[in-house]
Amino acid sequence: MTGMDRSAWWRPRGIAVRVAGLSLLVTGVAVAVIAVGVLGVAQTTFTRLMAQAGQSAATAHDMFDHSVVAVFTVAGLIAAVVSGLLASLLAIRLARPLKEIAGAARRVARGEYQVRVQRAGPDEMTSLADSFNQMAESLQQQEHMRREFIVNAAHELNTPLTNLQGYLEALRDGVIAPSSEQFQSLHEEVNRLVRLSQSLHSLALDTGPASESALQAVDLVPAVRAALELVRPAFDGKAIRVDLQLPDRLPARAEPDRLAQVLANLLQNASRYTPDGGVVTVAAEAGRSDVLVSVSNTGDGIPQQDLPHIFERFYRVEKSRDRARGGAGIGLAIVKQLVEATGGRVGAESQAGVTRFWFSLPA
Repeated sequence: MTGMDRSAWWRPRGIAVRVAGLSLLVTGVAVAVIAVGVLGVAQTTFTRLMAQAGQSAATAHDMFDHSVVAVFTVAGLIAAVVSGLLASLLAIRLARPLKEIAGAARRVARGEYQVRVQRAGPDEMTSLADSFNQMAESLQQQEHMRREFIVNAAHELNTPLTNLQGYLEALRDGVIAPSSEQFQSLHEEVNRLVRLSQSLHSLALDTGPASESALQAVDLVPAVRAALELVRPAFDGKAIRVDLQLPDRLPARAEPDRLAQVLANLLQNASRYTPDGGVVTVAAEAGRSDVLVSVSNTGDGIPQQDLPHIFERFYRVEKSRDRARGGAGIGLAIVKQLVEATGGRVGAESQAGVTRFWFSLPA
């Protein structure tokens, strides 16, 4: 046994032993204080009173020892035993939920995120159990999102890569003849990979809250019109009517580059999911301390159960439909990240065949 082991082997382990030991120590101190008072001061007073009654000092001393001292000794022993029992029960009650939480924490560390603990013990213990369960629930959700992210990212990469591989093998083997149409298809698949790579890069960047100095005073009206002109060919190709509801001027505080990307993502999303001949409404208005910009489109609505998740990475309402339309499920996640980085908020509503996405910026 090492020197450290020899010096530490006797130390109490666990909260139960420590609480019981502290309780016995407090009881011992209390008994000692009472003993000084009873066996010291009280004995002197008892002897003096007995002497006044005609008893000798020896007789008075014997009477005190046989009555008061014996009763005090028995009472002290009973108090020590009861105190030890109560302290042990309290310590066990405290130690059991702590031991359970510690075991559950070790299981979570091993990746068992479904573990939960029972609410037991005093208020502090139940509060600790609630906090642990909330943490485990959050970790489980994060793990689920991570797995979905990997699966969806793999699918998004696999589709264009498979198409590229098929075209290139067919061209190599002479199955199809090189043509401008074939090269155009290859170019589209490459562009799809580039867009996906850029979107993933945007999500990976740590775009924490923008500093006050990074925000600039901008007029949202020309910014919205400029973003709309870039998407105008997509709207015209589907005969989509655009309804603009903008004031003459709408000042706000934002980063111009981030604002342009947010508007582009929302308008591209609207062009993708608005049916031929549909209507897209772009509106902006001033609030008390911020400005609100919204992009609404007619067409298939979003189910209410999906609305809380549409800003999550790679989330799709209808998996096969969205892939057919070319979306990777990243655009709205980027919108949320960029808007919140500038101190704004995002949201979505969908009812009666109209879906509305909105974001706010500080005024």
